[in-house]
Amino acid sequence: MEEKKQATIVDVAKAAGVSVATVSRVVNGNYPVKVETKEKVKAAISSLNYVPNVQARELNTRRSSTIGVVVPGLHNMFFAEVIDGIEDAVRQDGFSFLLNCAQNDPVQEMQAINTLVARNVSGIIVISPNTKNISENFYEELVQRVPLVFINGYHRIRGVSYVGNDEQMGSQTALEYLAGLGHKRILFVRGCNSDSYDIKEDTYREFMTKRENFSEDYILNIGEGNGVETVDATTEALKLKLPQLQPTAIFCCNDLMAVGAMNACKRLGLAVPDEISIMGYDNIALSRLVEPKITTMDQNMFQLGKSAAQLLIETIRGGKSKRIMLDNVLVSRDTTGVCKDNL
Repeated sequence: MEEKKQATIVDVAKAAGVSVATVSRVVNGNYPVKVETKEKVKAAISSLNYVPNVQARELNTRRSSTIGVVVPGLHNMFFAEVIDGIEDAVRQDGFSFLLNCAQNDPVQEMQAINTLVARNVSGIIVISPNTKNISENFYEELVQRVPLVFINGYHRIRGVSYVGNDEQMGSQTALEYLAGLGHKRILFVRGCNSDSYDIKEDTYREFMTKRENFSEDYILNIGEGNGVETVDATTEALKLKLPQLQPTAIFCCNDLMAVGAMNACKRLGLAVPDEISIMGYDNIALSRLVEPKITTMDQNMFQLGKSAAQLLIETIRGGKSKRIMLDNVLVSRDTTGVCKDNL
């Protein structure tokens, strides 16, 4: 059976009775075309199932319609929901995106970005960049060549646009909520290699120090915070720590760690929230699917992604760099309660 040949722009032009240039103008939308002519071209495209050659169009316009997205990992649903927002925005604007995973590693983050630059993307979104752990001039030099938007990036670089949550204020809100329930011995759980975790830890240190309740022993770094191993690593670490420290509450840097904390409490026979409270962060779908449902901070993940993509496309088209800050909102559920030690 002979394979059916894919229709070309020449075939469409012949079917519509117009020039190839006219078909190109209709497809690209870059020049005005009479309504009746446009309808004839669209009908020919439909009947021939013509698919425009994106690479050829980009060569003609000298502009890529693809952006790059770098994500720390794929096991945390936080990133999946941010990517949903990015996809929604780029689709509406006629762009597509290439996704590259940095595995929460600064060296791989740089390699992922260099790969995207080599593919001639028009701009790059970096989710939770490791700016503190990357060579000093990497991003400074990169933004001179390619528009950049950081999602939840906290180290200012001239020319880079930022979309983020006020995680300092969000952490403050979470800690004040736990303190309002009477908790004083609050254990802090974080991962490695993340500006986001650093912001939360700084807030925790300041908050607890002001209340004269700070102890270095109450900071627990479980290692990889966005991987498939995060839940189990948190569980194992807390199984050792909880009997030693006997905190009344645990403040986790994300919801995966909060699930690990719940598992540790279950294995140790600690009732949540009657004997110990657990606070997560992000409000990923998992936080409302487990039992008990996790009290957490909502990070507006879809809106983060959508705003970042819109801002990047605006910059690609000549706009100036901007900074957008969204508020975190407390979502009170079932893993937090009044501290029984004070009753």
